[in-house]
Amino acid sequence: MKNPNSGYFTYGKGLGDALIRQNNNRFKLTYYMFKNTIYFFNKLVDIIFLYRFHALFFPFYNRFDVVHFTDQTCRLKPYRVNGKKIMTIHDINKVHLSFSKPHKIKKHLNKIRRYMALCDRVVTISQFVADDILRFIPEIKDKLSVIYNGADELKVPIGHVPAYQPQKPFLFTIGLLSVQKGFHYIPSLLEGNNYELVIAGIETPHKSRIIEEAVKYGCLDRLTITGPVSDDDKAWYYKNCSAFVFPSIAEGFGLPVIEAMYFGKPVFLAKFTSLPEVGGDVAYYFDNFEPAYMQTVFADGMNDYTINNRATAIIEHAHKFSWDKTVRQYIQLYEDCLAQQ
Repeated sequence: MKNPNSGYFTYGKGLGDALIRQNNNRFKLTYYMFKNTIYFFNKLVDIIFLYRFHALFFPFYNRFDVVHFTDQTCRLKPYRVNGKKIMTIHDINKVHLSFSKPHKIKKHLNKIRRYMALCDRVVTISQFVADDILRFIPEIKDKLSVIYNGADELKVPIGHVPAYQPQKPFLFTIGLLSVQKGFHYIPSLLEGNNYELVIAGIETPHKSRIIEEAVKYGCLDRLTITGPVSDDDKAWYYKNCSAFVFPSIAEGFGLPVIEAMYFGKPVFLAKFTSLPEVGGDVAYYFDNFEPAYMQTVFADGMNDYTINNRATAIIEHAHKFSWDKTVRQYIQLYEDCLAQQ
């Protein structure tokens, strides 16, 4: 949770808050955190701060009965602590990116393999990620399970408006401005209409490619790249956009998809990796990124959304993904691990 504009921050906050709500005094909870995060769970749990020397020695190695490594980067290494160990794997997206070098993929997989070998249970956040793991690391099959992420049902504070407020109907997306997010495909959807496009997220050199595409389709004056935004701004954009567009080719889950669906918005997704699993039959999908095809999918989807009043079904789908439901499954997993002495 070091970076408040990252998916790991959103995951950690959602999971941590729900653990506090659902614990019912069953466990004494301790969270391992960076000192410079912006959120400390209202001091409702014990906190151990991360220090660099923990890479060599973790002084609390014998304190815990269950240790949950909440992502595969493992700031605390599994071999530095005792107790039953659970690891959540969010993705191994490197294997799906054409620009990933084979030796780096192998190194990445071997590191995860070593970590998983030291854990009693392994959880993935979608069946897609589970299938990836089984494809490359099949030996952990017997300790693998799937627990879907939850998603926050965001609210817009009364009277709140973001720093940039579109003056026309607009499309919205959010995430790191990286190649794999596919945001450079979206400007083609603005050809022949009056939509604006608002992109929020941490900027990278790939921003220039997005701008090039906006120039190509004559919509540069309707493109706004805001940089990182607050949760309140994000909620405003979800609530007021005409549609949410997320043509990512590498997702372990895709939290923004469900966040947008909580507002009943039409969601347009790439039909790759985990997104069809998360979007279900209430999202609209791009099978490829050929501009004319994407424009047809978008036009047909917006027409279906309006004529068939799809907002209610979309909201109902979003409610399948709640942090409380997610955490109840994790608590049961903690219990199961403790029972296996």
